[in-house]
Amino acid sequence: MNLWQNYFRPKTLTEAMDAFRNAPRPLLPIAGGTDLLLDLEQGRHFPVHTLIDVTSIEELTLLELRGDELFIGAAVPVNRIVHDPLTIQHTQTLVEACDLIAGPQVRNVATLGGNVAHALPAADGTIALLALDVQAEIASTSGTRRILFNELFVGPGKSSLKHGEELIVGFYLPLLKNNQASCFKRIMRPQGVALPIINVAIWLERRKDAIKDIRIAVGPGGPTPWSATEAEKALIGQSLNDETFNAALDALLAQVGFRSSARRASADYRRHIVSGLFNDVLETAWRRVG
Repeated sequence: MNLWQNYFRPKTLTEAMDAFRNAPRPLLPIAGGTDLLLDLEQGRHFPVHTLIDVTSIEELTLLELRGDELFIGAAVPVNRIVHDPLTIQHTQTLVEACDLIAGPQVRNVATLGGNVAHALPAADGTIALLALDVQAEIASTSGTRRILFNELFVGPGKSSLKHGEELIVGFYLPLLKNNQASCFKRIMRPQGVALPIINVAIWLERRKDAIKDIRIAVGPGGPTPWSATEAEKALIGQSLNDETFNAALDALLAQVGFRSSARRASADYRRHIVSGLFNDVLETAWRRVG
């Protein structure tokens, strides 16, 4: 049985949007296909008539500086992000997250846009981006626009993109400045492919011996990719010591919505292990600034 009937490979964003407007439905964009093709083959996705391959659209494959921002196209493979000098310099947390996605063969074809569009609350690349004050560029038949990264998500596995009408073009990330650093780590359970039990991404800015600003993302901390905003408030303006860390951890645990997963871990276990992981990531980011 064919998994689709039409396969279209546009060369430009305009051609892609024309296909979104006119191709037989139901339709879906595809890049690496590492999740989508398995879902179609195993019957976890509704039938698709048309696949629109976006990997030949130059705009979606760029990784470049644009003024005071770094642009990463949605169709850039995650393994390219791991090794590119620009991402290594400016987005270490994203590099570390992408280097943990699946195995080497998958990383060679899986894309950052696919990791985000899948809208899973513990996706490594997604959690890293959430800590980096990212904006996403979205294309539709009426043009392109930028949105805040967290506006992409509405529920587990559900993005805010209009199905069959909108496409992620790429992501704009601030360049790393002096006295800023980031870190990503996770705890995982090997199950053929190592699945994250919990992951944490942190970006911070130091002013002498105090935290001037910080962003903390935890996956899965809720039904959508989740920021520990109360823990951030507890740390801003404070020196990093046992007292301030414990206050931030209490704030995180009071706000987070860990859930139990038969394949990964119970909510109670996640609450138990998050302390060590949070402390490790926070201290690593703090040291990297120095």
